[in-house]
Amino acid sequence: MLKFAASTIAIALATTAPAGAADAGFEGETPIIVTARHDGYRPGEVDGTRTGTDLQDTPQSVAVLTREQLDDQGPMQLGEALRYVPGVSLGQGEGHRDQVILRGQSSTADFFVDGVRDDAQYYRPLYATERVEVLKGANALLFGRGGGGGVINRVAKRAQPGRTRGEIAAALDSFGAWSLAGDVNLGSDRAALRLNAVRQDFANHRDVYDGHFTGVNPAATVLLGDATAIEAGYEYVEDRRVTDRGVPSLSGSPIRGQEETFFGDPQANRSEVTAHIARARVVHQAGDSLTLRLTGQYATYDKFYANVVPTGATATVVSLNGYASGNGRDNTIVEGDAVWKGATGPVRHTLLAGFEAGWQSSTSTRQDALFAAPGGGTTLAVTVPLVRPLALPGVSFTAVNRSSASDLKTLSAFVQDQVELANWLQIVAGVRYDDFSLAAVNRISGAGAERRDGLWSPRLGVIVKPRADISLYASYARSFLPQSGDQFTALDASLATLEPERFRNLEVGAKWSLTPALDLAAAAFQVDRDNTRATDPVTGFTVLSGASRVRGFEASLAGKLAANWQASLGYSYQQGEITRTTTAAPAGRELDKLPRHQASAWTRYDVTPAFGLGLGAIHQSGQFATLSNAVRLPGFTRLDAAAYWKATPGLSLQVNVENVANTRYFPSAHTDNNIAVGAPRNARVTARLTF
Repeated sequence: MLKFAASTIAIALATTAPAGAADAGFEGETPIIVTARHDGYRPGEVDGTRTGTDLQDTPQSVAVLTREQLDDQGPMQLGEALRYVPGVSLGQGEGHRDQVILRGQSSTADFFVDGVRDDAQYYRPLYATERVEVLKGANALLFGRGGGGGVINRVAKRAQPGRTRGEIAAALDSFGAWSLAGDVNLGSDRAALRLNAVRQDFANHRDVYDGHFTGVNPAATVLLGDATAIEAGYEYVEDRRVTDRGVPSLSGSPIRGQEETFFGDPQANRSEVTAHIARARVVHQAGDSLTLRLTGQYATYDKFYANVVPTGATATVVSLNGYASGNGRDNTIVEGDAVWKGATGPVRHTLLAGFEAGWQSSTSTRQDALFAAPGGGTTLAVTVPLVRPLALPGVSFTAVNRSSASDLKTLSAFVQDQVELANWLQIVAGVRYDDFSLAAVNRISGAGAERRDGLWSPRLGVIVKPRADISLYASYARSFLPQSGDQFTALDASLATLEPERFRNLEVGAKWSLTPALDLAAAAFQVDRDNTRATDPVTGFTVLSGASRVRGFEASLAGKLAANWQASLGYSYQQGEITRTTTAAPAGRELDKLPRHQASAWTRYDVTPAFGLGLGAIHQSGQFATLSNAVRLPGFTRLDAAAYWKATPGLSLQVNVENVANTRYFPSAHTDNNIAVGAPRNARVTARLTF
């Protein structure tokens, strides 16, 4: 998605990049506009910090998937890429949206592009993404509500003055899915236009699956003198696909022998998303030490999905029901911030201050599925023989029986100072205040409710550097989420009386630059959440479940092991449980979608300048599908491989093979009977032409 960088301190001040820095979209050239320093799989800075701070001086865990790594692995959408980030697990998302679990906290809304909120429910593409940043822990100071376990920030490709270059990439896999993408940048010394576009056609191993994605993403950059840059862009998103809710469970595990069976109706199970997103940003460098930014976004999302879903199974029959839902959303966001880098006497500062104002209007409708009943009439649920394919009676939908509208207004201000008291000691301290007002109405009954909260979100970190290449840190951060949930489509009288959920993140860690191109990091953490929300194991609706705690440890290694050898390795250990008994779950029950162990490894070795090999592995231990702890998804290990060949200076070919060992696995779930099925062995061939 081509939008605007959130932390460009001198975004386009007509200065060339450091030697070796390259825009991953156009290999081998030096860009004019620098967003963050990186070297292959190793990032040096992240946009999500808003201050351009080096990762060595950032007191929290941050995982980054660079453009080089994304190109080498070849994921088409965000969820596929995040499987290689330990500590991040995925929910099924009901077959129509991204859902991530960060440090045990599930969210469908903690997504950002260049630091600006992108909270609608859909599958996010990567065709115009420069890199993916996963900032872990409570992040309300920089991002506002939510973010209790972390946030996902995509950094967009941008139009680059001084460059004219293009790329076309075409891919085809063994299931028959294909994609065609283009990336063209036209630039003069002071202005540039860039167009990213993609068309994807879907296919997979399931009996019923199809659809397509179209994305068009034009953007422009204009440099006004040596101190001011203006960026503007627009994205059109069209996503049409089958809504696949996976397979049911049997005897506490995913049902076996039905991995290809589609537990839905081919005509009814459909998802449609259309989005229009426009953004503009002005960046001004006021002298050598002060950077000013102002960003505006308007986005509109129109979504409808319908599905028939499995609700339970025996060895011979399966039960199903279904529903349809329509959602509309308009988001208007204005952000401004200032970054000052200077000194007061011997003390150096990186001071960040800013504001955010937002207006969000949402509508939501729901209809129940009706199944033709024997002898005439209809029924809301049906039980049919468990045979492949399922023989379902005719499906229709009721008139709209739930309808709501909501208006959300937010006004926030924040300040943070990173103080370098000595070469070996830094303090990061800041606070954010959010004024949060939500009004909602039931459009069928006419009943309405309102709630307004004023909340403080502090952050404190200490960084000790015994050597210039080693950082030891400790941090505390707090975040919140109103009881209406992260989508704010409804608020009733009971929820309007409840205080927001609160998250507290404690973390200690170490970061070591083993070489200028290789980083090692490790951290231990604890996340406490009051009024925890969870997915009801039967209905899939969100319920309150008291309080929870997640404790864990993670470690990562990213960068170059040798001049021709890159790697990204990671491991996480997490343990989470309910700490306060409620009607939903007793104290001591384990949190769902939280594998105890996760490990990933991806490496590329260039045998010659024209030929390279890639190898990857993902391991995930067993996890519970929901808070009921009644169904357990078994652990698995998946192996991936790749080969790269640069046929000519302008033409490269690669082959990616996913699940080389053809492992059968179940990576995620939504309810105890909506369990996603991992794909069997699949090969994809990609050709890239650069001109």
